[in-house]
Amino acid sequence: MTYCVGLLLDQGMVLLSDTRTNAGLDNIATYRKMFVFEEPGERVVTILTAGSLSVTQTTIARLREAIEHPETSADTSIMQAPTMLAVAEIIGNTLASVRQDIDHKMNASKVTVSASMIVAGQRKGGAMRMFLVYPEGNFIEATEDTPFLQIGEHKYGKPILDRVVRPGTSLEDAQKAVLLSMDSTLRSNLSVGMPLDLAVIEKDACRVGLRKRIEKDDAQFAAMSQAWSEALRDGFGRITL
Repeated sequence: MTYCVGLLLDQGMVLLSDTRTNAGLDNIATYRKMFVFEEPGERVVTILTAGSLSVTQTTIARLREAIEHPETSADTSIMQAPTMLAVAEIIGNTLASVRQDIDHKMNASKVTVSASMIVAGQRKGGAMRMFLVYPEGNFIEATEDTPFLQIGEHKYGKPILDRVVRPGTSLEDAQKAVLLSMDSTLRSNLSVGMPLDLAVIEKDACRVGLRKRIEKDDAQFAAMSQAWSEALRDGFGRITL
């Protein structure tokens, strides 16, 4: 399984994903689940993936192929689409088509496959937008009322986001929020694991300003996790019935 989260804020967007993929306790591997497509200053599209690895990898491969195709167009390439809405539609259609193709091949085994994606980005002159794309290809959009989207094992990391994240949250605090959200998930679900991929996109920059891989031995992340645990224990101790 996996956990990915994206925040859409007044100052920009913050995205975080884990990299663990497992097919049983004795078959655990690391695969990137964050993919960035950008023409700095003109357009940036970031995709986070969760679900069947065969579906997500094939979908990303088809999106890349469409970008590089000599006859690519605004109807097929996420790097030429006129709006972020059109980008989400291209990705949704590609994801649905891949899922159906693989489902058809798996029918004999009576196995179904599924995947979902978070799509976040901005084109020059347009607004920042973030979408959650479902396996069927349809999607919903992040709003001021719900400025964050999650896919995968999201339940453990949602409470802190509900309490802390608002559209006016700073990018620095947003990074802290997604990392603590991930820390809560890592502690409660073995199917989510490090290393982590973090990306920050400032408003109107149309490029990824910060991109970082956080390894298992990262001292800063470990210190943050420890401080959060101590703060929770302290708060718990101060509450009386």
